Amino acid sequence: MPKSAKKRKDKAADFSKAKLKLGKGKQQPSNAIDTSFKARSIALPSQSIAKHADTAVPTTKRRLSLDDLILHLKHYSAATRKDALFGLREILDAHPHLLDMSLPTIIASTARIIGDEDASVRKSLLDFFSWLFPRVALDDLAPHSTTLLLFTTSAQTHIFPEIRVDAIRLLNIYLEYIPAAIVAGWDRESATGHQVLQGYLGILNAGTSFGDAEGPMKATSTASVVLTAASKLVVLQSLSRFLRHATSSSVNSPSNDIDTWYLASSFATRDAYLAFDNLVKPRLERVDSSVRDWCPEGDPSAEQYPAVFSAVGSIGSQWSLEELSHYTGNMEETVNENSVFLAHLARALHSTLISTFLDCAPAVFSPNGHVDETQARLILAVSDIAKCLYAPVLRNTSSATPSARTADDLRSILGYMSPYFPFTPQNSRDIKTEQTFEALNITYCELSSLAMMISADGSTKKPTQSNRRQQTERVANYVIQLLKGESTAISQLSRPITPQAYTAILPTLWSLVNTSVPESRDLARGVLLAVVEHGRKASSKSAVKQLSIEFIARLLLLDTDAQFNDNIGADVEVVTEWVNHLPKCLWELGSSNLTATEIILRFLIVSLHRKSPLVCDNQALRLLRSQLVPYFSMTHPTRGQIVGPYSKLPPGGPLRRLALGLAALINDTEDSALSSAVNSAVLGSEKEATYWRNIRSWS
Repeated sequence: MPKSAKKRKDKAADFSKAKLKLGKGKQQPSNAIDTSFKARSIALPSQSIAKHADTAVPTTKRRLSLDDLILHLKHYSAATRKDALFGLREILDAHPHLLDMSLPTIIASTARIIGDEDASVRKSLLDFFSWLFPRVALDDLAPHSTTLLLFTTSAQTHIFPEIRVDAIRLLNIYLEYIPAAIVAGWDRESATGHQVLQGYLGILNAGTSFGDAEGPMKATSTASVVLTAASKLVVLQSLSRFLRHATSSSVNSPSNDIDTWYLASSFATRDAYLAFDNLVKPRLERVDSSVRDWCPEGDPSAEQYPAVFSAVGSIGSQWSLEELSHYTGNMEETVNENSVFLAHLARALHSTLISTFLDCAPAVFSPNGHVDETQARLILAVSDIAKCLYAPVLRNTSSATPSARTADDLRSILGYMSPYFPFTPQNSRDIKTEQTFEALNITYCELSSLAMMISADGSTKKPTQSNRRQQTERVANYVIQLLKGESTAISQLSRPITPQAYTAILPTLWSLVNTSVPESRDLARGVLLAVVEHGRKASSKSAVKQLSIEFIARLLLLDTDAQFNDNIGADVEVVTEWVNHLPKCLWELGSSNLTATEIILRFLIVSLHRKSPLVCDNQALRLLRSQLVPYFSMTHPTRGQIVGPYSKLPPGGPLRRLALGLAALINDTEDSALSSAVNSAVLGSEKEATYWRNIRSWS
């Protein structure tokens, strides 16, 4: 049948063009969106032709002033906030004077975006603070620590873990420039430092509240955050740095002093230990008072005793006996409170440290030779935290309450680490990996020395003799190789020990040398031999020479002290060779290291006063006398009389008087070589010549 007319009309409509009526425009589709808008006015203040820019105000390349950038830090757009941080760095770099004028405003404005939810803004803030803090004086930066910590501690408890980790990264910057303000009150409730510590423990899911000294811990963290290895490394490394600053007991002491805490338990009283520790300690460079001229009779008007409490109060201030007793009593109470708090903190972190080590050990000590660098640094951070926690507690002999449990916890950590010691990367050529493993080995030796000294004192239960002997032998072999500079399994290249490593292993050396176990006597003798040989062969101008001289000098003076309870059996022949090399060392030092020169002079003078057989023997005295002659002056075959290194010491200083005092003690009237040399050396100074004549007549 033919198609109907209607169907033919509909089919034709698809291909027909509609005719527009006159005056009608093109019709919009039915699904068109209306984009028209109406506004009374549009404000463009930055583009107004009526605006007159102040050319005297510093601006960025985008013509933004400091006030504009501070305002943009509050913008709703993350890109604008990020650009504002870049603009702040640009304008402050071009106009440094703005930093001194607007530092409070800058700190207050940037601190508000510490907990920003945009990762790029937080990253830009980290870069900005890393750039800003070195350019601000510490005295100007410290007052703003309260504002910074207010927002940083808040970010430590943020719901998003990535914001917490970035807050830890900010704390690393604070700890580098204003550590005292960050750790202040870290062991007291409601203090700022304690809130920072709680933030660390919160992100690690560790308990921060404790019962009594022997009671169970109460977990207070409700967060269940699973950190990646990289994020956990950031947290643990920052916690280690925080604890290192918090537990540091030598903030006000010079950096070149050796902490000899390990010798204290071998003396009858603490006063005897402090008196011995002061024998060879260098102190002339820190004396501010003027040097008095020598006089044969005492001046009754002169001060006869040093100011013992000069660090507590000024000389002019009046201290009563009750006040001093109260002050020293408060110091002891503070130390005990810190030890108790540290013991509880160590107990709270004990499981975290062990679990982290067990999780990382398979990837670090894998037999296939592959070492995960992140996991290796995690293990190093764990060992550093353990050292910061357990060392102050176990060194403090007055806090006997937490010592037993703390020592057992330390031994349990060492028990997990011992099967892998010495820690060696298999077939690794990466220098960073080698340094990480070397630091890990040294830290393990420090922790082992603590455990060995606690066992030697008998204050806690001892491990089995076989395990202890095996552990001691491995530690001793490692430190001997380290001192000799021999190639270890870590590196095939021989390298000298660094000053930091030498200082770190001093407690280990003492615990190995000072042993009462008969089976370990040969091992102790081998360690002492390695220590003395290293001290004798080290270059006089090397960085580790001063440390070795001071440590060996104390070892040799121990047997001359009546208050010393132990006995160090030293090889007389080897020790004599070390003593005989000291005049040569004095000659080579000259004026390059006055502190090392002072230590040598003090050691020789104290040894002579105490009648040490190492120095007071007739043959030793003759050798020392002949070796000191060229130190003052000598006769050259062609150049004639030449002054020795004595002339390089500071003129009229106390070091010259120490040298003259040593010469007077060993001078012999029958042998005029030393006297002639000293007379030639002091010929140009009337004061020194007078001092030499007087002290020689009284010696």
